[in-house]
Amino acid sequence: MSGKPFLSMVLSDCTGTIDAQIWDYTGPVTPKDTGAVVKIRGTVSEFKGTLQITVDRLCLADTNDQYSVGDLVPTAPIDVEATWRKLLETVDTIEDRDYRSVCKEMLDKYGERVKSIPAAKSIHHSFLNGLLMHMTYMLKTADFLAGLYESVIDRSLLLAGTLLHDFAKCEEFTTSQLGLVTDYSMKGQLLGHLVMGAYEVANVAAELHVPEEKSVLLQHLFLSHHGEPEFGAAVQPMCAEGELLSYIDMIDSHMEIYRETLEEVPAGEFSRRIFALDRRIYHHN
Repeated sequence: MSGKPFLSMVLSDCTGTIDAQIWDYTGPVTPKDTGAVVKIRGTVSEFKGTLQITVDRLCLADTNDQYSVGDLVPTAPIDVEATWRKLLETVDTIEDRDYRSVCKEMLDKYGERVKSIPAAKSIHHSFLNGLLMHMTYMLKTADFLAGLYESVIDRSLLLAGTLLHDFAKCEEFTTSQLGLVTDYSMKGQLLGHLVMGAYEVANVAAELHVPEEKSVLLQHLFLSHHGEPEFGAAVQPMCAEGELLSYIDMIDSHMEIYRETLEEVPAGEFSRRIFALDRRIYHHN
């Protein structure tokens, strides 16, 4: 109000967020540093019933500062290395050599990024290693249901499609210094991970000389795994594996929304309205 520059920001770590401001401030931290690690010194006070920090000193962390990423941003509640090993073991059980070779090639190209990134910007699994958790839970469900419906399901096709369906999120997202999703890339916005994923798997299948029908079936699972066009699917599922994959994806995303929401809702109470579910949910005793 005095005309002097100031910086207003939201500080966060794995426990939550808090508003902060620093008065008469000209740098070096600016809005372009959103998502970076900072060190602060300040005073906590209460304003309209909410805690906030008035910052006295602020600077960017550097290579000499020691900190754990897990203390600063939310991470998946899984043992990452053990989960990754289990995923690789599952891929080795894919009986069809063509589908298995496509999976291994895609893992070689994108594995380290897939292992670490969130599965979404928000909504569900929006924490580090979230995509790995999402894929692994889906693979467990897919493996079980492939056995239950073995008369109509090609297990190799279903597992390959389940493993690979979200790989293109590596290219769809832009991430912060700490790995959280901050926005969607130009390609992510213009094409989306369904189309980009189908294109990439088609190229890999061609390089490996996979028969055309198998390549097209895998592409179809990519393009149809959101189930309906109103939910982002390019086409509706037209094979049993595509139909089942769309359900498995919905089940796991919805159950994660429940898990994350119920952590914040006391037993015996209702949540706020959840946009992704279009309803409130109840935390029963």
